[in-house]
Amino acid sequence: MDKIAICINLICPIIMTRFMKLVKDIDKNSLKKQVTDKQAEDAFKTILSWIGEDPSREGLIETPKRVVKAFKEYFKGYSLDASQELKKTFGEVEGYDDMVVEKNISFESHCEHHIAPIIGVVHIAYLPKEKVVGLSKLARTVEVFSKRLQTQERLTTQIANTLMNALDARGVAVTIDAAHQCMTMRGVKKEKTTTITNYFLGTFKDDLSYQNRYLRYITK
Repeated sequence: MDKIAICINLICPIIMTRFMKLVKDIDKNSLKKQVTDKQAEDAFKTILSWIGEDPSREGLIETPKRVVKAFKEYFKGYSLDASQELKKTFGEVEGYDDMVVEKNISFESHCEHHIAPIIGVVHIAYLPKEKVVGLSKLARTVEVFSKRLQTQERLTTQIANTLMNALDARGVAVTIDAAHQCMTMRGVKKEKTTTITNYFLGTFKDDLSYQNRYLRYITK
């Protein structure tokens, strides 16, 4: 019995390790199984027929291919990593430790509920600890997350949390002001409506004086 117990104690962990590796490999392979451009084009042809159009008429023959190409641009954020964009930082700032504010970063995204455009601007501020990042990297961070299906609330927090972690900042503030065409072109059709979201981390959350300064800067 002792020999059997020893064998079980030795073999079971090996079997479980191999089993878990197999599960992970299966998961990886399933993720790699992607829809082809041709399959996507066929899907758009079906939609054209569904709305009452003729996909074979001259003006629409190339439309599915164009839409697939456009979607690759609209949703390129899924293949990008914001943390990689923020890796390059600069420490030679001669002790600068006040807020860095970048206003009016234009963006276009799509709501995940109707795949309708969200168009607006993002304002960002952060309090550096020992390093700063190139200003274009703030805009690129917005680009990474906005080029996905989104809600405005999630987009706001994703940008803020990513900057806070990647820059090891003392604080981050993010504001988004945007129009959602899912409610300006359809549904309630309130064409002048915009939505504002704010998210504060670190000193911006704990110290209202910093928060108020930031809000004054972005409303000038």
